[in-house]
Amino acid sequence: MLKQTLGSRRGDGVLRGAGWAVTTMLALGGAWGCGPAEGPLPEPEEPVLALSRAVEHGNGLNLNGLNLNGLNLNGLETQGLSLEGFATQGFSDWFQGEPTQRAEVMKYVVACAVPAGQTRAFTNTATGTTYRWEGLLGLAPGWSDGAEATREELQVVSACMAAHANKFGIHVTISLRGRDGGGNVLPVSLQESTVYGIQEACFFGNLFDGQTGVFSGNDGLSLGSGESSPRVCGLPGVPSGSQCQPMVYVGSCAAHCTLDASGGFYTSCTYGGTTYTRPLSTRMKVADIAHCGNGTCEAPEVCGLPSQCASDCGC
Repeated sequence: MLKQTLGSRRGDGVLRGAGWAVTTMLALGGAWGCGPAEGPLPEPEEPVLALSRAVEHGNGLNLNGLNLNGLNLNGLETQGLSLEGFATQGFSDWFQGEPTQRAEVMKYVVACAVPAGQTRAFTNTATGTTYRWEGLLGLAPGWSDGAEATREELQVVSACMAAHANKFGIHVTISLRGRDGGGNVLPVSLQESTVYGIQEACFFGNLFDGQTGVFSGNDGLSLGSGESSPRVCGLPGVPSGSQCQPMVYVGSCAAHCTLDASGGFYTSCTYGGTTYTRPLSTRMKVADIAHCGNGTCEAPEVCGLPSQCASDCGC
């Protein structure tokens, strides 16, 4: 579940969006292919007002949620992310087909598309359970207001969801760079730019058209022989065909994407003859790269994960 809590702005998942800051923990949903059942979410507490307008937060979407069939929202693309859209029989039938996975999908659709401070709710008439999903990033302003989603909004929400996909269920905070569905550049504070100093990956595509899917590429992060990271979907040489399916790894972002004049984000990415105009790129903290031999069992080193640093955990 996506849960807002008051407290320190240090530690797991400081999220900032459109001038608001909340400390956020994303439920990890376990490892690949499994996760806890979604249930009713608690009412959110009031967010903490902050000066920063950064966009940074954790990730935890199960990769299975990126399947094309999982994002056939049956009407929401045209009805809007509104009460009217959620009230359609088509959406209800789609949700009840696989409620656990689709509750997780909607958690991230709403988090990516809807602004912070807004909530979307749906009651499953088959069970009487009400789900509440919190808006966070506001990447699709028109769709959030009930209008039909534009191609750009569907692309940027798809890129956002791909950036949050987590193969191993390990919480790592990331910083997003790019433009929202309306063409506005995502704001990045000086502090965020400094703290999230590692260029990691790029993501683009369309999960909602039933045929395209999403793509990832490497944006410069290359690990040494004594380093490890749980975010493998953008690592060169690591994500072979089966690593991050259904996401498709395309190699270097620079080979497919065009930089903005500022050099801070990509304006478009082209793959397979199709150009996507709302890619997102990600940045990581230096502290989230694990180092072998330091005697500390860091998250990417835990037993069972593909890591060359497992000896620190006694594996």
